[in-house]
Amino acid sequence: MSQPNLFPVLQTNRFILRKIEIGDAEEIYHYFSIDEVTKYYDLDTFTDMNEAIRLIENWNKRFLKKEGIRWGITIKETNKLIGSCGYHNWIKEHRKAEIGFEVAPSYWRQGVMAEVIQPILSYGFEQMGLNRIEAFYDPENIGSKKCLEKAGFIYEGTLRKAAFEKGRFCDAAICSILKEEYV
Repeated sequence: MSQPNLFPVLQTNRFILRKIEIGDAEEIYHYFSIDEVTKYYDLDTFTDMNEAIRLIENWNKRFLKKEGIRWGITIKETNKLIGSCGYHNWIKEHRKAEIGFEVAPSYWRQGVMAEVIQPILSYGFEQMGLNRIEAFYDPENIGSKKCLEKAGFIYEGTLRKAAFEKGRFCDAAICSILKEEYV
């Protein structure tokens, strides 16, 4: 990341991608308290506003430690936060990171992720020096699968019972995009 501790702001036609602040906790809590949102997420459904605050603090600590970056997806006209997208599991020596994202259900199937993932991929390849960006998703999560395919990710396989979430073992599909494939 180019300038230390200066959070990069990205823009698309409809959205501004910015640092997530404690003041965004209500929006984060609102959509993470919906079972549909956390169904395929490695977090339990939120039942307390403090969970949202801790999540925001964790994302911001990772950024300060240069371990990852998570942008808040906000509507340009209102600055309302409707989701987030960013990198974690950043392994600098291998020049790779894992991308993750979520959007509030009222914005599903409106092309939000298709629009915001592009500048985030560009940032990963150009500013973070990544050669590989990978994503893991539940094979039953067709929305994530389609979003990643549309962005140019290539399915690599399914890791059988690779995670223990919400009291059960579950499969994890993995896909990736390489710098040389990104257009």
